[in-house]
Amino acid sequence: MDIAAQSIEGGFADPVFNAQTVFRAVMDAMARPGSVQPLPALAHPPAPLSATAGAVALALCDNDTPLWLDPALQVSAVKSWLGFHTGAPLANTPADAHFALIATPAEMMALDGFSQGTQDYPDRSTTLILEVGDLISGAALLLEGPGIEKTATIAPAQMPRHFVEQWKQNNQRFPRGVDIILATFDAIACLPRTTRIKMMEA
Repeated sequence: MDIAAQSIEGGFADPVFNAQTVFRAVMDAMARPGSVQPLPALAHPPAPLSATAGAVALALCDNDTPLWLDPALQVSAVKSWLGFHTGAPLANTPADAHFALIATPAEMMALDGFSQGTQDYPDRSTTLILEVGDLISGAALLLEGPGIEKTATIAPAQMPRHFVEQWKQNNQRFPRGVDIILATFDAIACLPRTTRIKMMEA
Protein backbone atom coordinates (compact mmCIF):
# COMPACT_ATOMS: atom_id res chain seq x y z
CA MET A 1 0.00 0.00 0.00
CA ASP A 2 1.41 3.41 -0.84
CA ILE A 3 1.95 6.06 1.82
CA ALA A 4 -0.96 8.20 0.62
CA ALA A 5 -3.42 5.34 1.09
CA GLN A 6 -1.77 4.33 4.37
CA SER A 7 -2.12 7.84 5.75
CA ILE A 8 -5.89 7.89 5.03
CA GLU A 9 -6.79 4.40 6.24
CA GLY A 10 -6.86 3.15 9.80
CA GLY A 11 -8.54 6.10 11.49
CA PHE A 12 -11.62 5.89 13.70
CA ALA A 13 -14.51 4.06 12.00
CA ASP A 14 -16.96 6.23 13.97
CA PRO A 15 -14.95 9.38 14.72
CA VAL A 16 -17.28 11.00 17.28
CA PHE A 17 -18.19 7.85 19.22
CA ASN A 18 -14.66 6.39 19.11
CA ALA A 19 -13.07 9.67 20.23
CA GLN A 20 -15.53 9.88 23.14
CA THR A 21 -14.70 6.30 24.16
CA VAL A 22 -10.97 7.02 24.21
CA PHE A 23 -11.41 10.39 25.91
CA ARG A 24 -13.54 8.81 28.66
CA ALA A 25 -10.92 6.10 29.23
CA VAL A 26 -8.17 8.75 29.52
CA MET A 27 -10.24 10.87 31.94
CA ASP A 28 -11.05 7.82 34.10
CA ALA A 29 -7.38 6.75 34.09
CA MET A 30 -6.24 10.28 35.05
CA ALA A 31 -8.84 10.47 37.84
CA ARG A 32 -7.69 7.12 39.25
CA PRO A 33 -3.93 6.92 38.71
CA GLY A 34 -2.62 3.39 38.28
CA SER A 35 -6.03 1.98 37.33
CA VAL A 36 -6.02 0.06 34.06
CA GLN A 37 -8.68 1.14 31.56
CA PRO A 38 -9.29 -1.37 28.75
CA LEU A 39 -9.34 0.11 25.28
CA PRO A 40 -10.20 -1.87 22.15
CA ALA A 41 -8.19 -1.31 18.97
CA LEU A 42 -10.23 1.56 17.54
CA ALA A 43 -7.45 2.88 15.28
CA HIS A 44 -4.97 1.12 13.02
CA PRO A 45 -1.99 3.41 12.49
CA PRO A 46 1.15 2.51 10.55
CA ALA A 47 3.92 0.81 12.54
CA PRO A 48 5.68 1.46 14.83
CA LEU A 49 2.83 3.59 16.26
CA SER A 50 0.65 1.25 18.31
CA ALA A 51 -3.13 1.03 17.94
CA THR A 52 -3.70 2.31 21.48
CA ALA A 53 -1.23 5.21 21.29
CA GLY A 54 -2.64 6.09 17.87
CA ALA A 55 -6.21 6.12 19.22
CA VAL A 56 -5.18 8.35 22.14
CA ALA A 57 -3.52 10.75 19.68
CA LEU A 58 -6.64 10.84 17.49
CA ALA A 59 -8.84 11.60 20.50
CA LEU A 60 -6.65 14.28 22.10
CA CYS A 61 -4.67 16.01 19.34
CA ASP A 62 -5.87 18.69 16.96
CA ASN A 63 -4.45 21.57 14.95
CA ASP A 64 -3.82 23.57 18.16
CA THR A 65 -1.71 20.90 19.86
CA PRO A 66 1.87 20.60 18.58
CA LEU A 67 2.95 16.95 18.65
CA TRP A 68 6.47 15.62 19.17
CA LEU A 69 7.49 12.18 17.93
CA ASP A 70 10.44 10.26 19.33
CA PRO A 71 13.12 9.08 16.86
CA ALA A 72 11.48 5.65 16.38
CA LEU A 73 8.28 7.35 15.17
CA GLN A 74 10.00 9.76 12.76
CA VAL A 75 8.80 7.78 9.74
CA SER A 76 6.88 9.42 6.95
CA ALA A 77 3.91 7.02 7.14
CA VAL A 78 3.35 7.81 10.83
CA LYS A 79 3.77 11.56 10.28
CA SER A 80 1.34 11.64 7.38
CA TRP A 81 -1.21 9.43 9.21
CA LEU A 82 -1.17 11.70 12.28
CA GLY A 83 -1.25 14.80 10.11
CA PHE A 84 -4.22 13.56 8.09
CA HIS A 85 -6.29 12.33 11.05
CA THR A 86 -5.50 14.97 13.71
CA GLY A 87 -4.22 18.05 11.88
CA ALA A 88 -1.69 18.45 14.70
CA PRO A 89 1.49 20.29 13.67
CA LEU A 90 4.77 18.56 14.48
CA ALA A 91 6.66 20.31 17.30
CA ASN A 92 10.23 21.37 16.50
CA THR A 93 11.47 20.45 19.98
CA PRO A 94 10.05 18.48 22.92
CA ALA A 95 9.75 21.76 24.84
CA ASP A 96 7.30 23.05 22.20
CA ALA A 97 5.05 20.00 22.37
CA HIS A 98 1.58 19.78 23.84
CA PHE A 99 1.68 16.00 23.37
CA ALA A 100 4.63 13.66 22.81
CA LEU A 101 4.38 10.15 21.36
CA ILE A 102 7.14 7.86 22.61
CA ALA A 103 7.57 4.41 21.02
CA THR A 104 10.74 3.55 22.97
CA PRO A 105 10.33 4.89 26.53
CA ALA A 106 13.50 3.15 27.74
CA GLU A 107 15.50 5.47 25.45
CA MET A 108 13.55 8.67 25.90
CA MET A 109 15.07 11.95 27.01
CA ALA A 110 14.63 13.27 30.55
CA LEU A 111 11.19 14.47 31.59
CA ASP A 112 12.47 18.01 32.20
CA GLY A 113 13.26 18.36 28.48
CA PHE A 114 9.53 18.55 27.72
CA SER A 115 7.35 21.60 28.29
CA GLN A 116 6.65 22.01 32.01
CA GLY A 117 3.96 24.67 31.61
CA THR A 118 4.16 27.90 33.64
CA GLN A 119 2.94 28.84 37.12
CA ASP A 120 0.08 30.76 35.49
CA TYR A 121 -0.61 28.18 32.77
CA PRO A 122 0.43 24.76 34.13
CA ASP A 123 -1.83 23.10 31.54
CA ARG A 124 0.61 24.17 28.80
CA SER A 125 2.93 21.33 29.77
CA THR A 126 3.51 18.24 27.62
CA THR A 127 1.40 15.10 28.07
CA LEU A 128 3.59 12.09 27.23
CA ILE A 129 1.99 9.07 25.57
CA LEU A 130 4.33 6.13 26.18
CA GLU A 131 4.01 2.84 24.31
CA VAL A 132 4.74 0.07 26.82
CA GLY A 133 4.56 -3.69 26.28
CA ASP A 134 2.44 -4.23 29.38
CA LEU A 135 1.73 -2.88 32.86
CA ILE A 136 2.83 -5.92 34.87
CA SER A 137 6.33 -7.06 33.87
CA GLY A 138 8.43 -3.97 34.65
CA ALA A 139 9.76 -2.67 37.97
CA ALA A 140 6.85 -2.40 40.40
CA LEU A 141 5.91 1.19 41.23
CA LEU A 142 3.96 2.17 44.34
CA LEU A 143 1.60 5.08 43.68
CA GLU A 144 0.06 7.49 46.21
CA GLY A 145 -1.80 10.77 45.91
CA PRO A 146 -5.12 12.23 44.73
CA GLY A 147 -7.54 9.69 43.24
CA ILE A 148 -5.83 6.75 44.99
CA GLU A 149 -7.54 5.43 48.11
CA LYS A 150 -4.37 4.27 49.90
CA THR A 151 -1.83 3.01 47.40
CA ALA A 152 -1.90 1.55 43.89
CA THR A 153 0.70 -0.60 42.19
CA ILE A 154 1.67 -0.69 38.53
CA ALA A 155 4.67 -2.24 36.79
CA PRO A 156 4.98 -0.82 33.26
CA ALA A 157 7.54 -2.49 31.01
CA GLN A 158 10.33 -0.63 29.16
CA MET A 159 10.31 2.47 31.37
CA PRO A 160 13.26 4.88 31.33
CA ARG A 161 16.13 4.31 33.72
CA HIS A 162 15.98 6.52 36.81
CA PHE A 163 12.29 7.11 36.13
CA VAL A 164 11.37 7.32 39.84
CA GLU A 165 14.05 9.96 40.50
CA GLN A 166 12.93 11.96 37.46
CA TRP A 167 9.32 11.71 38.63
CA LYS A 168 10.22 13.03 42.11
CA GLN A 169 11.66 16.12 40.41
CA ASN A 170 8.46 16.32 38.33
CA ASN A 171 6.42 16.36 41.59
CA GLN A 172 8.60 19.16 42.96
CA ARG A 173 7.75 21.40 40.01
CA PHE A 174 4.00 21.29 40.80
CA PRO A 175 1.74 22.91 39.62
CA ARG A 176 4.02 22.67 36.60
CA GLY A 177 5.21 19.31 35.29
CA VAL A 178 4.34 16.62 32.76
CA ASP A 179 1.57 14.01 32.85
CA ILE A 180 1.99 10.51 31.41
CA ILE A 181 -0.38 8.16 29.58
CA LEU A 182 0.88 4.56 29.41
CA ALA A 183 -0.47 2.73 26.37
CA THR A 184 -0.35 -1.07 26.03
CA PHE A 185 -1.82 -3.01 23.11
CA ASP A 186 -5.30 -3.08 24.70
CA ALA A 187 -5.38 -0.68 27.66
CA ILE A 188 -4.14 2.56 29.17
CA ALA A 189 -3.10 3.77 32.61
CA CYS A 190 -2.17 7.31 33.62
CA LEU A 191 0.37 8.99 35.89
CA PRO A 192 -0.77 12.58 36.45
CA ARG A 193 1.78 15.00 37.90
CA THR A 194 0.03 14.91 41.31
CA THR A 195 0.85 11.21 41.77
CA ARG A 196 3.76 10.29 44.03
CA ILE A 197 5.77 7.25 42.93
CA LYS A 198 8.16 5.02 44.88
CA MET A 199 9.89 1.79 43.92
CA MET A 200 8.24 -1.19 45.61
CA GLU A 201 10.47 -2.78 48.21
CA ALA A 202 11.49 -6.22 47.00
